[in-house]
Amino acid sequence: MLAANHLLSVLIFFPLLGTLAILVLRPDDRVWIRRIALAASVAEFALSLLLLRGFNSADAGYQFQEFLRWISFPPVNYHLGVDGISLFLVLLTTFLTPLAILASWQSIETRAKGFFVSLLVLETGMVGVFLALDLFLFFLFWEVMLLPMYFLIGIWGHERRIYAALKFILYTMLGSILMLVAILWLYSLTGTFDLPLVLAALRGSPVPGRVELLLFGAFFVAFAIKVPLFPLHTWLPDAHTEAPTAGSVILAGVMLKMGTYGMLRFCLPLFPGASHRMAPVIAVLAIIGIVYGALVAMVQTDLKRLVAYTSVSHLGFVVLGIFAFNNISIQGAIYQMLNHGVSTGGLFLVVGMLYDRRHTHLISEFGGLATPMPVLSGFFLFICLSSLALPLLNGFIGEFLILIGVFDQHAAWASWAATGAVLSAVYLLWAYQRVALGEVTVERNRTLPDANRRERLILVATAAVILLMGVASPIFTRRMEASSQSLLRQMQVPGFHLARRVPARGR
Repeated sequence: MLAANHLLSVLIFFPLLGTLAILVLRPDDRVWIRRIALAASVAEFALSLLLLRGFNSADAGYQFQEFLRWISFPPVNYHLGVDGISLFLVLLTTFLTPLAILASWQSIETRAKGFFVSLLVLETGMVGVFLALDLFLFFLFWEVMLLPMYFLIGIWGHERRIYAALKFILYTMLGSILMLVAILWLYSLTGTFDLPLVLAALRGSPVPGRVELLLFGAFFVAFAIKVPLFPLHTWLPDAHTEAPTAGSVILAGVMLKMGTYGMLRFCLPLFPGASHRMAPVIAVLAIIGIVYGALVAMVQTDLKRLVAYTSVSHLGFVVLGIFAFNNISIQGAIYQMLNHGVSTGGLFLVVGMLYDRRHTHLISEFGGLATPMPVLSGFFLFICLSSLALPLLNGFIGEFLILIGVFDQHAAWASWAATGAVLSAVYLLWAYQRVALGEVTVERNRTLPDANRRERLILVATAAVILLMGVASPIFTRRMEASSQSLLRQMQVPGFHLARRVPARGR
């Protein structure tokens, strides 16, 4: 039986065992390369489920902690932990990785060894980001995950892959440099990289307001680029459009969440005063992103690019929920991070399946696909409905909680954000109509094969999670509540109020 005190380390480094096994194989042994990659990712998902069994939902602190002194000077610790904010993000990562590998089962023929090694190394970096409780260790895992994604886009992407990969790496490296400077600055102020110790030091000796704003800005820009928040979003459509299917699934499903996770884990508790001061500006940018992303998605002629712009809109909801500083909206933001990962990851999986058959993303090349491909088209509609927040599906819960929490704080913010929910129905249903309904407009589409067994397994797994999150949300939210309340307690700053005072009824 796996020792609980080493579970987090196993989750981080287990994919590397699969990587080592793949590296000893011949480059042309693609069958076993795929099998080992899939087996490692499925085993990783099974191991991650052990977190649920031992997780105490009433405990707001870090659980399954591991601590080891790594570097004596400067003092860098191998400190890991998980709480209600990071728990399901780890599970999201381990759930989507085997789906991404299955989606690449037949489409990756050249350099398959490097491709699946990159996916497993990427999984190690992503899980490490969500579990690291030392600022230096967090930054190390943050950098580890960038290179595999750069290679996935630049080597196995489409026609403009080099341009998209360079744009991706330049944007993210700019944010990384700013974050590194802020981390070193915090070390000079507190004498430690360990997150709990940094928090305690800042509470005991708060930094001056101007310094706090600068540090907050450095962290926030790094995370806003990753989200991406308007107007730092321009790298995302190119990266998604040119990435292979697995790259798009992981990028949208997990990597974008690292930006919003960073805001929750670092920006809010480390710099509460600056977070309050900047909240109105950030809320405006989030609302612009919600509306702008939806409007631009409506005019796209490329199906993959359309799905990419939905992320700009949906992640705007998440940022707005975070900076409303409301317990309900923060839980909704965490829930929406999971929803977006599953639903948008599912949309990219469907787009990848269509691309495998037609080798194009142009909407005009499709039409009437529900006739030759009823199963694939049916799942496509189901995932679209989840993304546009149909009740009883996962997207509804997240957006509903965010809008309730934001409305309790700022009714105007919620009103503007609600327009994004309406527009999402417009662009998603219109896209589905043009792709699947009506007469078959291209003759070769009449003989396209429907989803095979492998693809049906991917789609059924995605649909099952969508339905589970839509009808059984307390399974998730009750494990988030204590941590979100603890975060808000850390946000209490003299002169600011976290929640609007509600008058007592009946007086």
